[in-house]
Amino acid sequence: VFSGNGPSGICLSYLLSGYTPYVKRDSLHPHPILQRKLEEAPDVSILDQDLEYLSEGLEGRSHSPVALLFDTLQRPDTDFGGTAESVLTWWHETDRAIPHLVLGRNAPGGAWHSIEGSMVTLSRGEWMGLPDLPFKDWLKQKRRGLRNNRATAQDIAQYYQHYVMKKGLQKNFRCGTVVTSVRKVSADSISSHAQKDLQENSDSLWNDEKSTEVFQVDGFVRTLNGDKELFSIYAENVVLATGTYDSPTWLGIKGENLSYVHHKLSALEEAVKNNSIGIMSDPVLIVGAGLTAADAVLFAHHCNIPVIHVFRRRVSDPGLIFNQLPKMMYPEYHKVHQMMKEQSAACAGPYECYISLPEHHVLSFGKDKKCIFQDKNGYQKVYKISMALVLTGSNPNLSFLPNNGIDLAMDGDQPVNPKRNPIEVDPFTYECTQEKGLYALGPLAGDNFVRFVQGGALAVASSLLKKANKNPP
Repeated sequence: VFSGNGPSGICLSYLLSGYTPYVKRDSLHPHPILQRKLEEAPDVSILDQDLEYLSEGLEGRSHSPVALLFDTLQRPDTDFGGTAESVLTWWHETDRAIPHLVLGRNAPGGAWHSIEGSMVTLSRGEWMGLPDLPFKDWLKQKRRGLRNNRATAQDIAQYYQHYVMKKGLQKNFRCGTVVTSVRKVSADSISSHAQKDLQENSDSLWNDEKSTEVFQVDGFVRTLNGDKELFSIYAENVVLATGTYDSPTWLGIKGENLSYVHHKLSALEEAVKNNSIGIMSDPVLIVGAGLTAADAVLFAHHCNIPVIHVFRRRVSDPGLIFNQLPKMMYPEYHKVHQMMKEQSAACAGPYECYISLPEHHVLSFGKDKKCIFQDKNGYQKVYKISMALVLTGSNPNLSFLPNNGIDLAMDGDQPVNPKRNPIEVDPFTYECTQEKGLYALGPLAGDNFVRFVQGGALAVASSLLKKANKNPP
C-alpha cells in the first residue's frame, strides 16, 4: 500500500506493475565510468543490479545517490544543456509485477491538482516527465510548446492523469481516499478479536510482537453522495509518499486565526474572483520570501492590488531562492526580486502599489485588520490591510502515524520537515531505518524535485522485488 498518488507514487506503481528498465543495446552513456559499469551486466535489469555500486561517484543537484543514478540514465547530460537520449529501454514483464494499492485524496498527480493551474513550474518542463513517456511528446500531441522551457501546473496535473491511463495503472489507484492510521499488528491477531487489546497492551508505539507482523492501514473513502466508507487493509509493506503540501506553516502569533488571515494562495484568487478585493482595497499583506509568496506578489501585481510584502531575510541573502535562480529562465521571479530590492518602505521606487519590508516580522494581527510589524532594530510599524497571506512553506501531515512520525525522523525529537528533518531512510532502499517494511519517498525523504523523486521509486521497487524474490539473477 502506498499513501500518496503524486509523481513518486505513480512512478513506483509503474515499476511494480512489471515495467522493467534495461540499458539499450547500443547506447553510450556520456559518463565513462558509469558506461563501463553498465557494460559489465548488459542483460541484467537496472532493478536487479547493485544500485550502490552503479551510483558511486555520481555528482549533481541531489543528495541521493540513487536519485542521481536514475536521473542520469533517463536524461544523460541534461544539467549541461545536452539533449542525449535516455539510455534506458522498458520491457513489460508481467510475471514480475507486485500487487499494490495507491491511495490518494485527489486524482493521480496528488498536490498538482491543488495548485493554481496557470502557475508555471520552477523546474524545466521535461524534468517533470515520468519514465518512458516524455512530457515534451505529450505536450506536442496537445499542439502546445513549453513556455521558456517550463510548463503550467495544469498541464502537469493532466499529464500525470494521462500517464496512469496510458500505462494501464488505474486498477492500482484508489482516489478520494484518506488514510487515518498506519500501525503494525501481529498477523495472528487479525482473525481473532484480540487485535484491539493487542494494540492497547503494546509497550512501544509500533508493535514489538515477535510473531509475523503486518501493517494495518485504516482510512475512509468519500463516496459520490458525500458519505464516508471506512476501510482496513493489511499490507506487508507500506510506502509513505504523501508529499508536504498538506499543512501550511503558521507563524504562531496573536490573531493568526482571524478570518482575514489565510495560509494558501488560493484564498487571494478566490477574493479577486468574487470581487471582495480590488484596486481600491487596503493592501494585501504577503508574508514570506519563497516562490509561493512570489507567485502571490505576481498575481496581486497583475490585478493591480496593493501589496505589503514582509520577509525576515536580507534581499541579498544567498539563501534566498531568487539569488539561486538563473535570470534568463526565470524572468518573472527576477522581477519580484527586483521589486523586493528597490521598493522598500524607506524609499519609493518605480513600482506602484507595492511596498517591501525586508528583515521584518509580523508581531500580531488585530481584529480591526491592523497589523503590527517589527524591524531588526526593534522598531514597530502598524499598517491597515484587507487580507493577509502567510506563505512561509508547508509541512507534511503525518497524523496517521504513531507520534506523528517523529520517531522516524533524522532528529527524533523534532517534527518531520522536508528541508531540515526528513524521515531517515536507507539511501539505497529508502526503507525507514527505524521501522522495517515502511518506506518513505519524495519530500518526506528529502527529495524535493520531481526529477529526483523517481530514483527513490527505483530504490523501493528494487528492494521490494528482492523481498518478493522476483529477481531472475
